[in-house]
Amino acid sequence: MTFSIVAYDPEADELGVAVQSKFLAVGALVPWAEAGVGAVATQSWANTSFGPEGIKLLKSGLSPQEAIDKLLAEDSEKEYRQVGIVDAQGRSANFTGEACFAWAGGVTGPNFACQGNILVNEATVTDMAAAFQKAKGDLASRLLEALAAAQKAGGDSRGKESAALLVVKPKGGYGGFNDKYIDLRVDDHPEPIEELIRLHELYKLYFYKTNPEDVIKIEDDVAVKIVACLDKLGYASGLPNYWTPELQEALKKYYLIENFDERIAPDGFIDSEVLKFMEKQAK
Repeated sequence: MTFSIVAYDPEADELGVAVQSKFLAVGALVPWAEAGVGAVATQSWANTSFGPEGIKLLKSGLSPQEAIDKLLAEDSEKEYRQVGIVDAQGRSANFTGEACFAWAGGVTGPNFACQGNILVNEATVTDMAAAFQKAKGDLASRLLEALAAAQKAGGDSRGKESAALLVVKPKGGYGGFNDKYIDLRVDDHPEPIEELIRLHELYKLYFYKTNPEDVIKIEDDVAVKIVACLDKLGYASGLPNYWTPELQEALKKYYLIENFDERIAPDGFIDSEVLKFMEKQAK
């Protein structure tokens, strides 16, 4: 009841999984990944041990195909399983058991593996693979484009319910304390992929690092806009329409209360994406 893609971005050293299913909270079962090691999607009548065990096997030096072979060798119900694996060398492999409900199968290529079961058609996975290969942007954006293309091509024959996106990279987590760069889940929604894309847009706003080109000086009309927004949003009142230490303190308070921890600019400057959001909030 599921289609997924596992993939690796060698330039950014990111590994990820994107998945959609007519199944409640698919993100709790299918996607697994560890930075510098690999990513696993375990589905169909999912053997959830394939996730952590698959990662261990990759860490031991096995290739994705070798890891799958070993996982299946120890599973008496392997013909009900479906699994896709990619490693941090870009090698990929997948498996679809003969007992998986049609249509079921997969496509692999350098840096990715696509797989699905109980699908409307084969195009669900072939279009997913093609979209990923053609897509631009960071790994998360490319995974989501692939997922959307799969749904457009046919998707899960039983319908839609949940979706998830997992991306890992070294020190990619909040504050750099772990590797979990992105972990977004839509557990029950009539349009789970669209909702996942919406959540990713919010995630980019709050947690992606500031693009240096987007940093602007707080002066002239920029200062006027910031003061007006802070005043309307209840963070400050009576401030002059130019940069002052008081304005900077009010802006810092806004950053922290509104969860823009990752987008705090140097004193006297602001991330233009944050300013756009402030203006939208203050309308």
